[in-house]
Amino acid sequence: MNDHPHPRLILGSASPRRLELLAQIGIRPDAVLPADIDETPRRGENARDYVRRMSREKAAAVPAGPDDIVLTADTVVTAGRRILGKPADADEARAFLRLLSGRRHRVMTAVSVRRAGRDWQRLVETIVRMRPLTDTDIAAYLNSDEWRGKAGGYAIQGRAGEFVVWISGSFSAVVGLPLTETANLLRAARATPGPEAP
Repeated sequence: MNDHPHPRLILGSASPRRLELLAQIGIRPDAVLPADIDETPRRGENARDYVRRMSREKAAAVPAGPDDIVLTADTVVTAGRRILGKPADADEARAFLRLLSGRRHRVMTAVSVRRAGRDWQRLVETIVRMRPLTDTDIAAYLNSDEWRGKAGGYAIQGRAGEFVVWISGSFSAVVGLPLTETANLLRAARATPGPEAP
């Protein structure tokens, strides 16, 4: 017999921002189990394929019961064809910010939901434009440590918000989880009957 009247929701991410975004729409996961996978892009892999693969592989790597719902996401920043992941150190974060200064870039977030052998996925792309950044801007931002663990080396919901001139698309996707699409995926998964209880 199933101990849970509703399927458990497992968030496969260590990101506190994703947890906060889910809470914003009234969703609280039953468990948080970050997926541990190799996040190295494949040779010649484009950003859309990469972010979709990361999100799908994370969902597959999370240990879950047959009727649990697993939610994972992955976010990348792209400048031209270059994928800007999480900077390894302050020097790489500085290089990312210099690259993004005064230009438009894309933020891609793929969301995956898995339940009872079925998978759902959505990719959301948002265009962001930053104002030109001075060396002083960049140095002050690096000193804040907000760049750590952030795709592209910045967090739009923090101090870097003042760098952003405009966005076209989903603000919450840039933070790390597109809320409309995530809610729709979870509705689809919850509407799917799980396996029969023995």
